[in-house]
Amino acid sequence: MLYRTLELTLAPALRAVYRPAVTGLHNLPDGPVVLAANHVSFADEIFTPLAARRQVCYFAKVEYFNTPGPRGRAMAVFFNSMGHVPVARSDTRSAAAVIDIGVDVLAEGRTLGIYPEGTRSPDGRLHKFRTGVARLALRSGAPVVPVGLVGTREAQPPGTHAWHRVPVEVHFGAPLYFGDRAGEERSSRVLREVTEIVRASVQALSGQAYVDAFAGSSTTPG
Repeated sequence: MLYRTLELTLAPALRAVYRPAVTGLHNLPDGPVVLAANHVSFADEIFTPLAARRQVCYFAKVEYFNTPGPRGRAMAVFFNSMGHVPVARSDTRSAAAVIDIGVDVLAEGRTLGIYPEGTRSPDGRLHKFRTGVARLALRSGAPVVPVGLVGTREAQPPGTHAWHRVPVEVHFGAPLYFGDRAGEERSSRVLREVTEIVRASVQALSGQAYVDAFAGSSTTPG
C-alpha cells in the first residue's frame, strides 16, 4: 500500500524535477527479472524503480527491520512496504542463504535489484563483480537485465544528505539469459564467465572506468 502511495505521489514529483533520461525500457521483460546495476549512490535505489516504473525488491540490512523504538518500527514498515528483503550481512550462514532468498523472490514473479559489486563504489569507478549474480541467474533461470546508472553520484553524493538537481540517466540493456547453464553452477570458471558477461554489459551502459579489484580491496585479485 505504501509503495503504491509513493508511486502516485512522490514518483511523479521526482520525474518532474529530475527528468531522468531513460533508455532501453523495452528490454524489461514481464515476469521475474534480475536488474544488475552499477552502484555509486544511495540514489540508485530511487532512480532505478523510478525509471523501470515497477516495484524493485532489494536486499537490505536486517537492522533496518529490527531496530527497537518508534523510529525502528516506522523504518521496518517502510522497508517491508517497499518489498525489501532483510539480510544479516555479518552472518555467513545468512549471507550464504541470500541466493536462495533471491530465487524465492524471483519465483514469485517479482523484480529483484542487485549490485554485483557488493557495495557502493568508493571512487565512482566500476569494480570487480562478485559471482552472486551468476548464481542467481543460473539457479533461477530468470533473465538478467544490465542497468547503467549515470549522474546519481552527483545527484546524491556519498557521505552527504544533500540532493542536487543534475542530469541523471538510467540505461537498461538487452536481457541476458543463462538458464540453459543451470547444471554448471558448481563450476567457478562458469560463474566467473557469466559474471564477466554481466559486468561488461553494465560497463558498456554506465561508461565507467573499470578496476579489476573488489570494492574496498587494496590489491588486485588474480
